Amino acid sequence: MDKLIINGGKRLIGEVSVSGAKNAVLPIMAATIINPGQYQLSNVPELRDTLTMMKLLKTIGAKIVFNNNKLSIDTRFCNSYVAPYELVKTMRASFYLLGPLMSRFQCAHVSLPGGCAWGPRPVDFHIQALKKLGANVKLENGMIITEGKLKGNDIAFEISSVGATGNTIMAAVKAEGLTKITNAAREPEIDSLCDFLIKMGAKIKGIGTSELMIEGTEEFNSDIDYNIIPDRIEAGTFLIATCITNGDVILNNVNPKHLTIVIDYLKKTGMSINVDKNTIHASGNRRIKPINMDTDAYPAFPTDLQAQWMALMTKADGPSVITENIYEDRFTHIAELRRFGARIHLKKNMALLNGSDKLKAAPVMSTDIRASASLIIAALSAKGKSAISRVYHIDRGYENIEQKLSKLGADIHREED
Repeated sequence: MDKLIINGGKRLIGEVSVSGAKNAVLPIMAATIINPGQYQLSNVPELRDTLTMMKLLKTIGAKIVFNNNKLSIDTRFCNSYVAPYELVKTMRASFYLLGPLMSRFQCAHVSLPGGCAWGPRPVDFHIQALKKLGANVKLENGMIITEGKLKGNDIAFEISSVGATGNTIMAAVKAEGLTKITNAAREPEIDSLCDFLIKMGAKIKGIGTSELMIEGTEEFNSDIDYNIIPDRIEAGTFLIATCITNGDVILNNVNPKHLTIVIDYLKKTGMSINVDKNTIHASGNRRIKPINMDTDAYPAFPTDLQAQWMALMTKADGPSVITENIYEDRFTHIAELRRFGARIHLKKNMALLNGSDKLKAAPVMSTDIRASASLIIAALSAKGKSAISRVYHIDRGYENIEQKLSKLGADIHREED
């Protein structure tokens, strides 16, 4: 396994381009199964997770070519409805295959998902939605087995879920009749999936709202080109890294509208941020004001930036509170941040921080994708040499992270652990 070595204390200065969104491309890749066709996706990030999804699609019979962030997927000859444990266990987003396989084959065998080690992300909402659409569902040897001809129905989610919303949409686009989803997720990645499906021929109304109407159809297009939206979580990570290092960075290939809440919070810390179409110019401030933050469903502050925000608040000039409302035990990074000298006390789903003007370099260990990013942010600010192990986590969600940070002046390189 590799580790990242970071000599901290350097300001981030320069320009960098944000990659395509991991959380947008994975369901879209799965959606290509729904209708036999040839699909061309651009701005696709080269990540462990995208490569895993490619392997899964190949096991189903898809033909794939990936080069220079362009992905060609030919699903005309797909002949399997099984997503095996060996691949699904490494990535929770593999469960996105459930809806598309039901749409294509009226049958799906998908292993229960794996992925990041922290916290439960139950698949109950996915299963209950499919049952509402008429699927017969059973669990055998760790595999979810679903079958049946789907029919439209009203589906109300008790809690807004991005994964369950995406899976239900993909299952409903070919279901007979009308499906109504209430309390649907409103994240940009769901909007992007809907845009892609409409380009395929799906009939979806209410995009961007919490109520979606999907009219089932069998009339689909078979040759689609689509550009993946920028990764708002990567962009937010770079903005926070710029803030903690008192840097001056221009981010290219971003959608500032997807980052409204993050930009607002960063401005409150004293950061200067200017937005122009697809770019963001951010300048740090030597004094980081402490700001309390609560995570919640979009358009609130994203849980996928909670760990990074916590790293920032360890350097704030005073106390702050971070409340995690999505995954209430998403705090594995706290123990590692303490190794840098961070003063953090955990109380249920709240992290109580006492900011300090200094962090000390330390050897630390990644526990999940976003925790990895928080440790990198802390190490960039800490004076001295830090070593971050288990960086395969970061490779699941950030494309060429050390090259991008090096371009901004960070002293960072990769070594074998």
